[in-house]
Amino acid sequence: MYLDPKVSRSVKVLVVGHFAVGKTTYIGSVSEIEPLQTEEEITEASVGFDDLSETPDKTTTTVAMDFGRLTLSDDLVLYIFGTPGQERFKQMWEGLSRGALGALVLVDPERLEETFPILDLVEAFGLPYVVGVNTFDGRTHFPLSEVCEALNLPDETPVIDCDVRDQDSSMEALITLVKHLLSSLG
Repeated sequence: MYLDPKVSRSVKVLVVGHFAVGKTTYIGSVSEIEPLQTEEEITEASVGFDDLSETPDKTTTTVAMDFGRLTLSDDLVLYIFGTPGQERFKQMWEGLSRGALGALVLVDPERLEETFPILDLVEAFGLPYVVGVNTFDGRTHFPLSEVCEALNLPDETPVIDCDVRDQDSSMEALITLVKHLLSSLG
């Protein structure tokens, strides 16, 4: 990882979520550098592990992490790490969460039950978080209040709609996370 000696502060944040929720796409939409991606072809070895019924066109998956960088000011840089979403890769979380200030939890509102193990990990590592509800084409839009209720989120947890393919929408989710982190520090 390139560290710029002119930058006085760098902040590490995570982008987390269940399998096929859009983490890799999200990092690609906000990173100012070509993101590091550890995408591999989905093979027969994933049968019985990865449920592709909701994402039949998905052909690759993250097997280690994604990484992007975003300069917020002359002296502040965000390092953005994406975690793999499958249960079998959760051992990666300990290392990736070390030093992170918080997390953006991406969710698919039609597969909320897959979010609970992710929220459990985020909370186990003591990370403040924001929930980004990914808006997929052709899918039902659910009111954010219903998503909050279904996930049983604490009242202070920010929840925002987010189209991970759209840079402006993705940036808004990141800004929401940064504001939430700043408010939790003060």
